[in-house]
Amino acid sequence: MSRNRISRRIGGALALATAGWGLWTARYSLLHWGATYPELQEPLPGDDLLPDARRVATRGITIGAPPDEVWPWIAQLGQGRGGLYSYDWLENLVGCEIHSVDHLVPEWQDVGVGDHVRLHPDTALTVVAVEPGAHLVLRPRPVERHGGVDRFPFDYTWAFVLRRHPGRRTRLIVRERYAIRSPAAIAIVEPLAVVSAVMGIKQLRGIRDRATRVSRRG
Repeated sequence: MSRNRISRRIGGALALATAGWGLWTARYSLLHWGATYPELQEPLPGDDLLPDARRVATRGITIGAPPDEVWPWIAQLGQGRGGLYSYDWLENLVGCEIHSVDHLVPEWQDVGVGDHVRLHPDTALTVVAVEPGAHLVLRPRPVERHGGVDRFPFDYTWAFVLRRHPGRRTRLIVRERYAIRSPAAIAIVEPLAVVSAVMGIKQLRGIRDRATRVSRRG
């Protein structure tokens, strides 16, 4: 084999390795956007529900308002309620009918275990753990549709955790945990986790901006 061909192969291998590293780094940054290393490591409410989760994403943001002023925005999450505070236009491309609000609605503040938080008119998550002002944990449930039942091909928890931060501030940590039910589900979970991260970053900023604006106004 000629020296030039060897050089080209080495160069190609290095280019692939660099591209792979770049993709992995970008993926990691998305899945763990804004989270500190201790937050990535610490157990959060809902972790015990899926101890064998194979994919975990943790994101965080600091909000210039105390937890009791941030919690109402978490409590009214959901389609047909306060929305998801993310890219409504993108969610509505697939018929989610999401309309994120910029105000608090008293009728949407009561949330308890067993309640449903909808992502789409036909798709809902169930509240499996809640402590007002502290955390909300959601998990999929079977959804009836046209006489049948839709089931998620993987198990999943979505936790919102509020921590009091110095100076009337809140640390909001969001964690997603995915338990793969079958090898085929990996093909769904991997892109879903990335899309969820992009939407989730927008959501964190949306909650921060709304809570901070109302707090300052008050």
